[in-house]
Amino acid sequence: MNSQLRADADEIIKASISAVQPDEAVARAMKNFRGNGGRVILVAIGKAAWQMAEAAAKYAASSGLAIDEGILVTKYGHSKGELPGITCYEAGHPVPDENSFMATERIIETVSNLTSADTVLFLVSGGGSALFESPIIQKTELEDITRQLLACGAEIKEINTIRKRLSRVKGGKFAKLCEPARVFSIVLSDILGDPLDMIASGPAYPDSSTSQDAQAIVEKYQLRLSSDARKCLLEETPKSVDNVTTVITGSVRELAAAAERKAGELGYQSIVLTDQLCCEAREAGSFLASILRTHCRDGQKIAYIAGGETVVHLTGSGKGGRNQELALAAAPGIADLPNAAVFSFGSDGTDGPTDAAGGYVDSDTFGTLHSCGVDVYEVLKNNDAYHALQQTDGLILTGPTGTNVNDVAVALLGG
Repeated sequence: MNSQLRADADEIIKASISAVQPDEAVARAMKNFRGNGGRVILVAIGKAAWQMAEAAAKYAASSGLAIDEGILVTKYGHSKGELPGITCYEAGHPVPDENSFMATERIIETVSNLTSADTVLFLVSGGGSALFESPIIQKTELEDITRQLLACGAEIKEINTIRKRLSRVKGGKFAKLCEPARVFSIVLSDILGDPLDMIASGPAYPDSSTSQDAQAIVEKYQLRLSSDARKCLLEETPKSVDNVTTVITGSVRELAAAAERKAGELGYQSIVLTDQLCCEAREAGSFLASILRTHCRDGQKIAYIAGGETVVHLTGSGKGGRNQELALAAAPGIADLPNAAVFSFGSDGTDGPTDAAGGYVDSDTFGTLHSCGVDVYEVLKNNDAYHALQQTDGLILTGPTGTNVNDVAVALLGG
């Protein structure tokens, strides 16, 4: 392993995640918050729910704003302790589980009897689609449909178009449950282009997708649905909500810009290729490797940065995530290049159902794995990037970060 490139990668990862912590962003958004004279109920959902709730509570305390009650639901391992006056739940992601359903029912109960003088401070981050869920269909079928969508390589917008129609709280329905109370929503975006009706499946935002869209997705991926689920897809979601004010306070653009700044500080000519990356993880890895192959003879230190969210089409039963798969897919393409590396990581610190944030490969990775009898192409077919990267010390391990604004992949040339 190239120790200098790995050290640079670790510095870029650390600086990028630090730059998109929600504390300052939430405080900035809270400056526009006004109560309506009644109770203030804090509800936070998503992988960054704990951090966002803490930031909102700190701002409220310093500004004399009273929060009467709070509930948050986040992914297992993402809660960092007790928060005064706020009940914390941890639940399943990317597939909802019983704790998801229990926490959501508790939230629904809390907002069900509010008045027009009350306000719901609604903090939303990525992962909320699985964590904040009250299904209309049988829970076991919802879990099965979620797994089907994840396995077939559906994009997040397609996944959420289906989820909205199988839920009591998605697609603007939570805003309706809060009526006549007002909702002030602060959103940490994890979807390209910041579509408010898709982030966490848009619980407090009118839905732009249609029943026809949902049915087309079912046909596209040949999803297995019961007759009850198919009937739900025919029901239209709210197309307007009148009681919500929304502020977006973070996105992958900030993550990519932070990576660009840190790479520049480390002496790299830093170029953001896109903050709209959206393709198969393996294709993205191969593409970044091909860019390094084109420029490897320039003799310069260069960092190519791509922010966004790739997808994985499951063809095997291994362990991994989209960022790990992206990195490993780049390994064959940079195997004979001097001083080259590719790494990719999720800002939330968890990539797929693993404890890794992502993966790192350099010019030595492919050869090291080959000498251990590991066929990279077979590993990719089995979606088992985690175990391959583990053998080369290529796992990026940050632990839960408290934020979630999508992913960044970086291709480095050390000059």
